[in-house]
Parts: sequence; C-alpha cells; structure tokens
Amino acid sequence: MTVPVATSTAAAVEVLARAAADGSTVVLSGHVQPDADALGSTLALAEGLRRRGARVAATFPEPFTLPASLGWLPGADQLVPPADLPAEVDVFVSLDAASTGRLGSLAALLDTAGSSVVVDHHASNPGFGDVRLVDPQAAATVVLVAGLLDGLGVDLDEQLATCLYAGLTADTGSFRFGNTAPGTHELAARLLRTGIDHAAISRRLFDTAPFGWLGLLSAVTGRAALEPDVGAGLVWTWSTAAEARAHGLAPDQLEALVDVVRATAEADVACVVKGQDDGSWVVSLRSRGATDLTRVATALGGGGHRAAAGYSSATDLEGTVARLRAALG
Repeated sequence: MTVPVATSTAAAVEVLARAAADGSTVVLSGHVQPDADALGSTLALAEGLRRRGARVAATFPEPFTLPASLGWLPGADQLVPPADLPAEVDVFVSLDAASTGRLGSLAALLDTAGSSVVVDHHASNPGFGDVRLVDPQAAATVVLVAGLLDGLGVDLDEQLATCLYAGLTADTGSFRFGNTAPGTHELAARLLRTGIDHAAISRRLFDTAPFGWLGLLSAVTGRAALEPDVGAGLVWTWSTAAEARAHGLAPDQLEALVDVVRATAEADVACVVKGQDDGSWVVSLRSRGATDLTRVATALGGGGHRAAAGYSSATDLEGTVARLRAALG
C-alpha cells in the first residue's frame, strides 16, 4: 500500500501499534553517519516500541561506528550492527533519512520487510516507503517521534526525553535556527519536565571535544576562502578524514566544522568539503537565509532543508567546488 507523502501520524501509529500488539519484529534505522536527530529518533522510538511489546532491533547503516559525541545516549548500547539484523523483518522504520540513498544497504529492507514506515522532516524527501510521515515544517524528526510515542500510549520519561531533547536541540542549533517555532519550545518544556539534565546534554553535544580539535580547527579555518560574488556570498573550506586522524580525532569530528564557518558575516552560504577515505567528498552547506539550499543540494544529487543541506561528490576538490559555484549562480 502506497500513501501520499503527507501521511497523518495516525496512519503510522496504526502500523506500529499493530506490530507491537502482535509482537512483530521491527527494525529501525536512521541515516548513514547518524547525527543527534537521527540517532535520538531511532533510540526513542525503539524503546517505546519495546515497552509496547514489539521485538526491536535499532541500527544505522555502515560504517557502523557510533560517534563518540553520541555514544552516551540512553539505549545506544543496544544498537545492532546491520550484519546482525534478523533475517525476517515485519516492519522497517526509516528515521530522518531524506532519501533511500541515505540508508545505504539497509534501503533493501524497504522492499523485503513486510511493511515500511518513513518518518522524516526533510523538504527534499521524494516520498518512499509504504507509510510516509514526512513533515518539512517539523523542526526535527524527534518532533514527529514524540507524536508517535503519544499515539502509542508511551509516557515520556527521562530516558526517552533525553534522546528526544538531544535531537531537538541539535537540529535547531540550541533553538537559534529559523526552524524553531512555538511548538518547538512547548515540546522542549515538556521534555524538561521529565527531569532531564538539559545543560549536560548540550555540553556533551556542543561544548566537549578532544584537544586535537583546536589544531584541526586552526588548520581548516586558516585556509577558508571568501567569495562574496558567488550567489549571495560563499565562504568555504575543506578537510579530510586523514587530516582529522592526524590530529588524533575520529573523522566524524569534521561534522562540526560547518557550524564554525557559517558565522562569516560576509557570506550567506557556508560550505565545508570533507574528503572521505574512498576519494569522494561530502559537502555540508549552511545558509543565513537568502539562499534555498534544498534547491542547490537537490540539483547536485543531495538534499536537506532550506538552511542546511548536503550532498556527495565523486569529482576532485576543485571540481566539487566549481560545481557548487555554478549551482549558487
């Protein structure tokens, strides 16, 4: 059964509640190289379904390496490597993945599972899976997961709220980004009332890094380039997984660089091009508001939101940046 992209929460709840009541096997996965929203959504919904009686396996695509900045989330120790997933899956739930490509090899479960539920908030999501709960107006996928947990009759406690708050504060930039709405703060207040230590969550997500991060930051910002005549202004820099390791860091530490570069006042678009071990590049984009990055990233084979998007490139660094310049006009 295929339904429109704008599925109601009730339709997704119906599938999940039935799976829980039947004790079905449910596999949940966020996107490749999960961030706080993807992982927080996965862990919170997985725990909620366990409490309702489902047999649950929470995972994320290869490379199955949990970022150190997220390993403390409740339930992270129960994550299952893709290779160890059950052979037969009754329901597959995709969380925070804007496209099937973001699910890696786990995208096959969209076809082999008995049914699939897609929960996402990316405007670029083309619509996939059997039941689709895709709401670009949601500040984060955890907002949609909170609604699913309510529909399933699962009470929010400190464990669930910690996962949800991590995703909420990360995807709103600690409530600084334009996707923050009145409902965002209302959900945050509800989560705070469970007793979570919001200061500790924010400290772990935003204010904790190995000493080597300072050296990496110095090198990467030192070679940043400002191109005010590209679109509404472009500032960009680059790094590689190898460079991160040379500073004693895991490659996932590169993810935070774009939020430093984006502070440049003279450029509307900030970009960090991150070299992967296979020779490809992953491009992270942020906009201060004048540029629709959904359009830009989609044209280059990726996706995301108006103010935050990304894509992958198989060309060299010079060619990757040249294509970006052309897309920005």
